[in-house]
Amino acid sequence: MDKQYAIFDMDGTLVDSMPYWCSLAREYLEKKGVKDVSVAILDQIRPMTMTESGSLFIREYGFSCTPEDVADEMNAMMVAHYRTDVPLKSGAKEYLSRLKARGVRMCVASATAEPLMEICLDRLGVLGYFDFLISCETVGVGKNRPDVYLEAARRLGGAPERTAVYEDAVFAAKTAKTAGFYVVGVYDESADAHWADLMRLADETICDFKEEV
Repeated sequence: MDKQYAIFDMDGTLVDSMPYWCSLAREYLEKKGVKDVSVAILDQIRPMTMTESGSLFIREYGFSCTPEDVADEMNAMMVAHYRTDVPLKSGAKEYLSRLKARGVRMCVASATAEPLMEICLDRLGVLGYFDFLISCETVGVGKNRPDVYLEAARRLGGAPERTAVYEDAVFAAKTAKTAGFYVVGVYDESADAHWADLMRLADETICDFKEEV
């Protein structure tokens, strides 16, 4: 990767948190008394912010709360994991260190709220590699639209064509690619079924950060 700026996704790209996230919505819905949680609903919320997910849950299941209430409760359920046991992907710290040494300016753009990102990345010892963290919650839309990438690039000071976006999800990588960014696809076991699609879409791929160090 020879770009001067880099935007990293966090979950599934830098940290191995997707097993926790994949079960979070189901855990939340089951806690609310929903039986036989629909796989279609779980797939539908993948590109959404928590607040957007909350809106869907309220429409679908008739919960008497606000989307913000849903987001707050789901965030609270993840805090303990980010504080204690979500691991960094193997080789990721060394990879970030190499980019930093080359003068690449970096940030994290994630659907996860900034406080949760900070808790996790600080515990894992990589927070200092990034100029800032930005959440889809902050810009108001998920990664099915390019807003978070464009705002991240603006803050970094780099045009899309000079900026690499690291993503494990095909839909997010496609959004970044369409917006003119250089896309680095990162393998994550949770998205194994879509890896071939990501390989075709991305400008570059990483199966394992250890192999890139």
